[in-house]
Parts: sequence; structure tokens; C-alpha cells
Amino acid sequence: MRCPVCASDDTKVIDSRVAEEGASIRRRRQCPLCGFRFTTRERLEEVSLTVTKRSGSRVPFDRAKVTAGVSAATKGRPVDAATIEALADRVEEILRAIGNEVTSAQVGHAVLEQLRGLDEVAYLRFASVYKNFDQAADFRRELALLEKN
Repeated sequence: MRCPVCASDDTKVIDSRVAEEGASIRRRRQCPLCGFRFTTRERLEEVSLTVTKRSGSRVPFDRAKVTAGVSAATKGRPVDAATIEALADRVEEILRAIGNEVTSAQVGHAVLEQLRGLDEVAYLRFASVYKNFDQAADFRRELALLEKN
């Protein structure tokens, strides 16, 4: 690490401590040339998650889209914002377990699986948009699947 005062490339670590509940490491350093002490922080760089859409285009995963879709599906339902955030966290964990590149279908299925256990009405609302329902029979079929599980 380069000294911010004299720009020397040779600095010495004096102390290292875990910070932010293990998410980063705080290091106290000292420059042997000028004696200046300073602090650095190391943080794990998360690998980006890419979503491949039906059209074949690839876009970065946008967690805000998940929370917006779930918020719309749960509008007027007894589901608070913290629960929606927790659901979005679980969806992102599921997708990261699949790999660095997922399909939009995998994103939709992960959201549906999480909504199924949270609120059945919100599940049907989300499914109606995600699966492009255009007839009442589509709702009946999905409701039968929901009751079966």
C-alpha cells in the first residue's frame, strides 16, 4: 500500500482487526520512511450477477426490480417493507447459489417460490403478470396448482 504522504510503496501493517461483522478488515499501517500512520480497509468484492433475458440480452441483476415487483404484488396486503427486503435477500441468495449468470425465468421462479410461502394473493398477482395470464382459466389453473402444493 502506498503512503499517502510520501508515496513510498513500502508500508508496514501494525494492526489488523475484523470490522463490520466480518465483512471487512481494518488495517493500521505505518510508513517506514516518513513514519506516517494511516488506516486502510479491505472488503470482499462481490461478483456481479448477470441476468440473461428471453431476447438473449444480458443485463446486471437489479435487486430493485425484484422489490418493486413484489411490492406491486403485495399492495394492500399485510406485508411490510422489511418482509419484502428479506424476500429479495433470499431471492438473491438463491440466484447466487445457481451461479454468476442466471436466466430471467430463474429469477421469476425464485420470486414465485418465495411469494408462495409468504402470501397466496400476492403469489397469484405476481404469477398473473409473470406468466402472462389472459383468461380466467389461467387463474383457475394456477390456483389449483397452489392448492395442490
